[in-house]
This record gives sequence, C-alpha cells and structure tokens, in this order.
Amino acid sequence: MKKVFYIVYLLLFVPALLLQSCDRGDDPGEEIATPAFSLMKDYMVSNNLDIDKILTSPSGAKFVAPPPADADLASFLVKYYMMDIRSAADFAKGHIEGAKNVAFGNILTEAANSNGKPILMICYTGQTACYGTALLRLYGYSEAQALKWGMSGWNSTTAGSWNNNIGNEANGHANWSYSAAPANQVYKDPIINSFSQDGAAILKARVEQVVSEGFKTVKGTDVLNSPSNYFINNYFSDADYSAFGHIADANKILPWVLADNSYLAFDPDTNAKIATYCYTGQTSAVLTACMRVLGYDAYSLTFGMNGLYNSNSAWTSNKWSESVPKNLPLVN
Repeated sequence: MKKVFYIVYLLLFVPALLLQSCDRGDDPGEEIATPAFSLMKDYMVSNNLDIDKILTSPSGAKFVAPPPADADLASFLVKYYMMDIRSAADFAKGHIEGAKNVAFGNILTEAANSNGKPILMICYTGQTACYGTALLRLYGYSEAQALKWGMSGWNSTTAGSWNNNIGNEANGHANWSYSAAPANQVYKDPIINSFSQDGAAILKARVEQVVSEGFKTVKGTDVLNSPSNYFINNYFSDADYSAFGHIADANKILPWVLADNSYLAFDPDTNAKIATYCYTGQTSAVLTACMRVLGYDAYSLTFGMNGLYNSNSAWTSNKWSESVPKNLPLVN
C-alpha cells in the first residue's frame, strides 16, 4: 500500500512542484521571456561595455583625443584610421591627411575597414564625432576616439563652428540658478522591444538603429527658456554645479552606470525630453548616445556650458576661446 501511495505522490506532486519553479505567464504553457533591456544590460556589464567603459576604455583610452603637438603630428597620423563625417564640400576644402570622408549613417560599415587601427572620428566641433565614438565603442571598437573640438581645434581656418556658437544667455537669466541639486529619484527600466533573447544581438540592433537616426540634440537656449519641458541632467561635479550655476531644477546624476543601478535616476516614461549638458557638448554627446541605445528619449545640449555661459568666471578647463585652435596642416 505504501508503494502505491509513493507512486501516486510522485505522479501528482512532483510535476506541480516543477511547474511552480518556472517563471510562467498567464498561459500555463508559456514561460515569461527575460526583458530585452535586462538581457542587454547584463551583456554590457559583463563585457566591459558599461557607461564608464565607454567614457574611458578598459585600456585607459578616453573617448576624445586632443590634436597633437607639431612634433607629434607624424606619429598621430599613422596611429589612427580617420573617419571625417563632415559634408563632402567641407571635406574637400580642407581635411586631415589620410582621413576618409564618411557619412554618419555609414560609420559602422566603414569601421570594418580599420584593420585593427584605433578609429578617430572627426567632425566640426567634436560633438557629433563623440556621439559616433560612443556608438562605435558599444559596437565593439573599444579604442575608437573623437578628435577633441573637431576640426575647429585643428586649424584656425576651420574654427568657425566653435567661434560662432559660444554664448552667454545664461548670464542674468531668470532660469539660471545656484540652488542645491534636487534629490535623485529611482525609476524603472526602459522597455526595449525585441524578439531576441541574446544580449549581444539586442545591443547590436540597438546601436544600428541609433546610428540610423542620427545625432539627437537640443539647443541650450530652448532648454534654458523652458526648463520644465525637459528632464535635465547637469553632468558637473558638486563643486562646478555650485560654482558655475545651472539651469533651474537641473538634476545632477553623476556618475551613472548600469552595474550599480545608478542609471535608474533617469525617468524612461517622462513626457519631457531627457537633456544632458556638460562643458563642451562632447561628454553629453557620449552619454546621450548610450542613453538612446538603452531606450531613453535622450538629447545632447549643443555646445554645453560654452554655449550657455562662456564668460562665467568659474572656468578652469574646457573653455573655448579663439586661442584654442592649433594651426596643424590641412590637405584638399
């Protein structure tokens, strides 16, 4: 009799126990798939693709490379596979020796021709190139860099893109504040639509989509005049947040990474655009590219603090002036 009891027990209760151990949806025959965002996030963290590794590669290479000193020009030119993403007309007027003119939408395809060389992205001001550099790093080109300040920093004859865009509208503006940063909140993960259950494949598809959409930006004057229309993040240190001042009610979410969930300070469901700003618009471009891959409706504030308040007395570095450009050679 005991033997029959045990057989009945095994037939009835063990299968039920096994079913309860599975993560299933309302349909008892269908398991719930792991969210695409979680799969991509885990892949990024495990493969040195977290946000801090995009800003500075595992080997220690920052996302920007400054123009070389005259004595270092020759070694600089042979080091990189250079992709100039400016218009064909401006490229023809003058470019760096050895650079190849590439449309932004083709950067992932062109990167395959780099033959192991680190890629140097070149644009007008460094901002679009930094956006592209972040996407290249997420795509597997971990040593890709952008030319700091773009062609504006290479030669004084190509410096107009920066010279013409410094500004001081924040000086005395009603929406410029010196108050303390608001407390960061905790939100939920963004939702990414994907049928894949492979984190690497999801990331690849996301990067390709973000490249196809182009650089996403907002003007500093628009954000300054209507800050309530944006979820603003000021990417400054505590000291600079206070010393420079900031757009009213700007958050200070820095640093933020995936591994410790500090990225959850961004609201994926806000009806406002997420606008990040820094000193030059270059770091914010990197962060914005990463955020868009992660599924946020993110935008980089063009020209950063230099475009908002270039005359601010708090500057210690990364201030644009007409003395910044070098006079390195151009070819046409």
